[in-house]
Amino acid sequence: MAIKENNKSLLLLMGKRIKYLRKEQGLSLRKLAQRCDVDFSDINKIEKGERNMQMTTLFELAKGLEVHPRDLFDFEGE
Repeated sequence: MAIKENNKSLLLLMGKRIKYLRKEQGLSLRKLAQRCDVDFSDINKIEKGERNMQMTTLFELAKGLEVHPRDLFDFEGE
């Protein structure tokens, strides 16, 4: 049970980080989706911590946000 809770916490942290970077750049969900190969509704679910993502999605989001993929893991800035 603790593993599931840890996974959910990680998804929430990642989602908050992606949302923070998107908002910092003044991007809507649709605009970010246009910059990468990820549907805007999937981005919305990722930001809410409701969707786990594949490694390829992580790289697409980093590309769309114009950041290095490792920057998506910088949770301390939030």
